[in-house]
Amino acid sequence: MSGLTIALAQVNPCVGDIAGNAALVRTSVRQAADAGASLVAFPEMVMTGYPIEDLALRESFQRAAERAVKALASGLEADGLGSTTVILGTLGVSKTGMPFNQAVVIRDGKVQARYNKHHLPNYGVFDERRIFAQGADRLVVDVDGRRVGVVICEDIWQDGGPVADMDDAGIDLLVVLNGSPFEEGKGRVRTDLARRRAAEVGAPLAYVNMWGGQDDLVFDGHSFIVAADGEWMANSPGFADALLTWTLPGAGESPVPSSVVDFASDDEQVYHAIVTGLRDYVTKNGFSSVVLGVSGGIDSALTATIAADAVGGENVVGVSMPSSFSSEHSKDDAADLAKRIGADYRVQPIAPMVDAFQQELALTGVPEENLQARVRGVILMAISNREGHLVIAPGNKSELATGYATIYDAGSIGGFAPLKDVDKSRVWELARWRNAVAAERGEVEPIPVNSIEKPPSAELRPGQTDQDSLPPYDLLDEVLDAYVEHAEGRAELLARGFDEAVVDKVLSLVDRAEWKRRQYPPGPKVTALAFGRDRRLPITSRWREKVEP
Repeated sequence: MSGLTIALAQVNPCVGDIAGNAALVRTSVRQAADAGASLVAFPEMVMTGYPIEDLALRESFQRAAERAVKALASGLEADGLGSTTVILGTLGVSKTGMPFNQAVVIRDGKVQARYNKHHLPNYGVFDERRIFAQGADRLVVDVDGRRVGVVICEDIWQDGGPVADMDDAGIDLLVVLNGSPFEEGKGRVRTDLARRRAAEVGAPLAYVNMWGGQDDLVFDGHSFIVAADGEWMANSPGFADALLTWTLPGAGESPVPSSVVDFASDDEQVYHAIVTGLRDYVTKNGFSSVVLGVSGGIDSALTATIAADAVGGENVVGVSMPSSFSSEHSKDDAADLAKRIGADYRVQPIAPMVDAFQQELALTGVPEENLQARVRGVILMAISNREGHLVIAPGNKSELATGYATIYDAGSIGGFAPLKDVDKSRVWELARWRNAVAAERGEVEPIPVNSIEKPPSAELRPGQTDQDSLPPYDLLDEVLDAYVEHAEGRAELLARGFDEAVVDKVLSLVDRAEWKRRQYPPGPKVTALAFGRDRRLPITSRWREKVEP
């Protein structure tokens, strides 16, 4: 028996764009066939995009997805590609009208087989049990005399699941369709799991994952193939379209690795995830440019650089909005940043507007500081309304956790927040990494060194710094990681040696800021626990962490 050439089509679908997604599939099948592939696999729910949330429950959407699948099958036949076996994810419907997360097998102009996802994740960002019905049947299809098993994403994460059911199926290849979101470090977990599952079935495992941004999720791709013994056969780069081909060996032949590329560093992957999330949020929602406040500080500098990498510096509008307390170096650093990334740079002083409010309100202290911040937010939204740019917020995860951001100000207003899941310490790390990449390429470093090195400050009163109100960021982020991401209570934090005053201050700030987080723009998830879908706590709650008896 000769070898079977397979292709994994790593594509970037868009939720709801069924016709556009079908066109992506059709183009990729042609490319795969030209490369000699007899089997082409696509990601989970590629026809509808993923996740589709309550769109799955709309009968009109269900019908549109099914029509598209059947039209694709007949279209491939008309293109002379009917003999190519295509496995792809879509929205299925039971006889009683319940939606399925489904894989279909297309060949000879028809849907030859269907498989409904067995295990529906109901943790973290997932709530599939609310939407989909559970599948039960096994799927093994014949492709040129080879037995190919098919499962979907979560099915391989459950011990004793559909993979175990294939022990006696004698499969030659296991194909896994995935819509697996990015989070730092997850790639290593995936590959270790895939090696175990390949060993269980005694066959190579082909893992095809989608890539691209969808609201607050980013899919990274990184499709790959491992042999039955766990040896690495092939893989795609992350955050890019890719068609990965590999030949399943024939009888008596040994598998041969191909298309093996190195994985990027953690910093590079996180940075690319954020760029991808922003770019796709902008473009998939019909925008072509963004606007943000540039203060000369590190958060706005990194955010503007990410935006320039995502949509081009010429499509970034950076607005400096100095107050009477703004330092000259901050204004200079903002201008320097804009020049480095090629942004449209504007200066709009806020003092006259603040004075107009003050003539009516006569605010002092924190209310006066917040007024300055909110005037900046109004300016950005006005420019957005006038010119059609998407406002992006440069606030980071540490600020969002502690509520150290004025609601409706330039740091928290807008449609998307690229650094929402990046703590302050990591902001500096990513800024230094991005500059180092530019230096290696012989390019101008995009972020002014002064923006990285100077103490962070909102500059809403004379001599203000963040550390007037917060613990040092390295300490703050360590406490936040324990409390927010690992759900450690006050007793555990004190037992770890954190200062009691610091613990009580941080916990109080976090607990009181839940209402602000609910109103914050979406931003790309890059850690194991992001604010939003991952962490759902009541706004109104009298629970407070305290020393337990």
